[in-house]
Amino acid sequence: MSEPTIVQIKTAEKFQLAVVLVEPQGGLNIGSVCRAMLNFGITDLRLVNPQVDHLAHDARLMAVKAATVLENARVFNTLEEALTGCVQSFGTTRRFGRYREGLLHPSEAANNLVPVALESSVALVFGREDHGLFTSELDLCQHFITIPTNEMLPSMNLAQAVTLCLYEVNKTRGDFAGRVAKHKKFASSENLESMYQHMRQSLLNIGYLDPQNPDHILRSFRRIFSRSGLNDREVRILRGLFNQIDLYTGNKFSRKSERKNDE
Repeated sequence: MSEPTIVQIKTAEKFQLAVVLVEPQGGLNIGSVCRAMLNFGITDLRLVNPQVDHLAHDARLMAVKAATVLENARVFNTLEEALTGCVQSFGTTRRFGRYREGLLHPSEAANNLVPVALESSVALVFGREDHGLFTSELDLCQHFITIPTNEMLPSMNLAQAVTLCLYEVNKTRGDFAGRVAKHKKFASSENLESMYQHMRQSLLNIGYLDPQNPDHILRSFRRIFSRSGLNDREVRILRGLFNQIDLYTGNKFSRKSERKNDE
């Protein structure tokens, strides 16, 4: 049997993709992720509250020649901080439910992700090895990815999941080589989150949201707006609407109330 042909995809264009690991629990996995990232030419690793020292021996052992990715990884306290500057975030999950709809397979996600990453910063977000991403963390993502696996063992190893997703991204990136990617200019994650917190408070003030569970309806709005993909102008228009609501209710949204909502 002949050896399989290895196709190396080399593209000169700037490609802005970050891999975000939320509370990774094993150094071996972190190191393996670094190696997979460099296999596909991705170097921006962001760690959210890692549960181990990501520069310890275990991680370095698995990173091998991708030690530079490991050493340059940035550490953040929260996922929201890690997504700063990203205009689109793709969260991975194997769970289905009311708030986890419109799931994309990795190849479908790659088709959406690559044109954007050629011009703006995009994040691939992976959760904990044992519990994945919480619903509140998926709230920060505009798209959800699920990897179809056998029901006997549906959950994949973290590094394997990253490798599979990056393979699909790299394959699609090769298809886009030499082409001009055109897509809508999306609003940044921080602008979106600020708008959602403003929306939350304004709709609470007029009694539209249930004070006991305001995020139930708000998550539906998140999904609606994620499907449309808001740009900065559209965010300003919506915030203008919420400012008018605030004016009539005698309330004024501030960064202080935004921080309060996040607690």
